[in-house]
Amino acid sequence: MEEGEEVTIAEDQRVVDISLKDLAKKLEEFAKARDWEKYHSPRNLLLAMVGEVGELSEIFQWKGEVDKGLPNWEESDKEHLAEELSDVLLYLIRLADICGVDLGDAATRKIVKNAIKYPAKAC
Repeated sequence: MEEGEEVTIAEDQRVVDISLKDLAKKLEEFAKARDWEKYHSPRNLLLAMVGEVGELSEIFQWKGEVDKGLPNWEESDKEHLAEELSDVLLYLIRLADICGVDLGDAATRKIVKNAIKYPAKAC
C-alpha cells in the first residue's frame, strides 16, 4: 500500500482465512507507512490494548449474561463488538510481533500444555 492510498472494503468482500503472520505483516506495513513505529514499544502497545479491552468490557457491562451467538442483539451492537474485538486482537498481534513472539506457535504450545495440565475426564 502506498502512502496516501485509501483503503476501501466492500461489505461483501471478506478475507476468509488470514494467518496471524499475515496480519502482523499488514500491521507492520500500516505502522511504517505512517511513521508510527517509534510509538510501538511493548509498553505502549500493551497500554493501548488494555484501553481497548476496557472498551470491549463496556459493551457487556450492564447486559448481564448473554446467549451464545448474541441472538437478541441489534446488528449495530454486533458490529460494534466485532470492531472492539478486532482492536484487541490487532494490538495483541502487534505486541507479539514487536516482542519477537510467534503468537500462533505460542498459542498452540499453550493448548498442548493446558491439555496435559487439565486432562479430559474419561466418561
